[in-house]
Amino acid sequence: MKGTLTRRQTMTLGVGAAVIVTAGAPASTARAQAKNDAIELIARFTGGKPTIEARVRIDAPEIAENGNMVPMTVSVESPMTADNHVTDVLVVADGNPRGGVCTFHFTLASGVAEANTRVRLGETQDLIAVAKMNDGSFFVGRRNVKVTIGGCGG
Repeated sequence: MKGTLTRRQTMTLGVGAAVIVTAGAPASTARAQAKNDAIELIARFTGGKPTIEARVRIDAPEIAENGNMVPMTVSVESPMTADNHVTDVLVVADGNPRGGVCTFHFTLASGVAEANTRVRLGETQDLIAVAKMNDGSFFVGRRNVKVTIGGCGG
């Protein structure tokens, strides 16, 4: 009978399909997609406005032995007065499958624009923090973290 598959052919096709699904897209494609996700998140956060590379500092280890729990502190130089203060800070990881790490919200009562957390990094990549000021301007800071093992992807 033409057009029917034998049991062996069906098993071969099933195993081949499983390998393709498990392997997924090549790593370079996944990295490019992650970077695009980070860029898109930042554009949405800023409303497309330009960012200035200044005033934002990310303290994180240069080398993380375990990408599952990387300590990070983000701080923004600001007097935190009614005329000049930080309202929000977005942190993204440009190599993670989902770039958004966290968003911090500040008020004048915060006193300083600084926050600590632990992040999960799947591979060596940049952490990017974008600070939104009360006047609508945006400042950005970056920190490259080399991940040696673990993380969310290897």
